[in-house]
Amino acid sequence: MNPVLRSAAWLAFFGAILAAWAWLYLMATGMGLDWIGRPDAMAEAMRGMDPRMPMDMPMARFGPLFWMWAAMMAAMMLPTMVPTLRAYEDLMHSANGSIAGWLGLVAGYFAVWVGFAALIAGVQLALLFGGVIDMLGIGITRAFQAGLLIVVGAFQFTRAKEVCHGVCHAPMTYFLGHWRPGGMGGLRMGLNLGAYCVGCCWGFMALGFVGGVMSLLWMGLATAFMVLEKLPQIGHRVMKPAGVALIAGGLAVLAWPMMTGG
Repeated sequence: MNPVLRSAAWLAFFGAILAAWAWLYLMATGMGLDWIGRPDAMAEAMRGMDPRMPMDMPMARFGPLFWMWAAMMAAMMLPTMVPTLRAYEDLMHSANGSIAGWLGLVAGYFAVWVGFAALIAGVQLALLFGGVIDMLGIGITRAFQAGLLIVVGAFQFTRAKEVCHGVCHAPMTYFLGHWRPGGMGGLRMGLNLGAYCVGCCWGFMALGFVGGVMSLLWMGLATAFMVLEKLPQIGHRVMKPAGVALIAGGLAVLAWPMMTGG
């Protein structure tokens, strides 16, 4: 890859990530949601909300929810793609890779996550109007929150997680077996890798319904863990311990009332 084009591509890539995070921060603080994830502030704010709040609000419409989730996909998932893009660059010297293929790889990967954004926005609306979550995307009952933590934790031990994580964790192996040249080849590989990535990481997106889908704390922690999980040297070592921690967290949420007498 031409050094100038390579630098421009990486600058645009990281610029898109920073722009997505900035947009999410402005949205969260503009909506007064910067307190999400702080139980004391959350309880105080919720006491001031009218329980009969109408559903005709942005967070109760598909369009705003979809754009919110799409921005979250850019902010949270594009950073996890760095090892994959680096692997593609390494193969440019021994295979017929190109800047078009590099960009196609990013486009295909992100297109899959935009599709997931549409899916989870629909799920959020269904949960909202079904009375399972509130307007902020937070599970209303401890049983739902605990159940989601346990399900996502248990998924860390499944064969599906192992297969999807194996592809995400070792993109070089995928490229060696599925290499496609040119922009369309990069797009095709990006679509396939994006599908594996959704299969690997969907649970961490769903955990937004535990603490609030616009919680900057949750977004930051989830992004950091998903990046860690995909690092070639240590990614496979954190997968199952995370599952244990999530299951333990779910059980703790269930047991908390009994432990505190609440």
